[in-house]
Amino acid sequence: MFTQSARFRRVATGALLVLAPLLLMLAVIVDPGTWGDDREAVSYGDNPALAQLESVLFHWSWLLTAVAVIGVLHVVRRRAVVLGHVAGVLSVLGAINMSALMLVDPVEWWFGRHYPVAEAERLTNEVLGLPGVIFGYQMPWLFFALFGVPLVTVAVWRAGFVRWWVPALAAVGYIGALPVPYGPATVVLWTLPLVALGSIGLRILRMSDADWISYYPSAALPVTAEAADAGAASETAAGTAA
Repeated sequence: MFTQSARFRRVATGALLVLAPLLLMLAVIVDPGTWGDDREAVSYGDNPALAQLESVLFHWSWLLTAVAVIGVLHVVRRRAVVLGHVAGVLSVLGAINMSALMLVDPVEWWFGRHYPVAEAERLTNEVLGLPGVIFGYQMPWLFFALFGVPLVTVAVWRAGFVRWWVPALAAVGYIGALPVPYGPATVVLWTLPLVALGSIGLRILRMSDADWISYYPSAALPVTAEAADAGAASETAAGTAA
């Protein structure tokens, strides 16, 4: 049973580390705003089907990223433990909030279909400018995701599980997307997390169940005082009988 549960966690973690960044890359590719008008109220209206598909892909990419991060923390149980788990918590919180924010895209598309462009943008900005939206979904949570996931890969590298280029690619991909205007360059940048996280995922998928289980802490329990007394009594009885 333990081997089967370990196999499930190993396969799920490895698969999600490939799937989550793959969905992220596909989302930016199908996003009409990547190739069209940078005003999303316009570009979304040009192709509403792709706009909704993009939003769903982004949503599930970030949601699955949170689950994948939880799984990959398994390999930082011995080294880079503090860094890995602190970065992991921040990444999970950030990714979940990023996922929730994707609901803004269909709202912006709806505004663009029912109002002039300027009014649609004003309404969208008014929604995004609400204090509850800013502090509940955006700040500082967005940065937790974009900085946290690369930090998790740093911890995985410090644990000796991957080479240095894995966290380097993750950092360039996630953090580098911040100053770069959203567009075709974003496709290139968000391909890098697929290479970085995907390489970790593939290594996990190639592991044996025994290798995965070896990262669990020892199951040995300390000897209690009661057990020690019982053992001493048994030895005394055995000596008396002899």
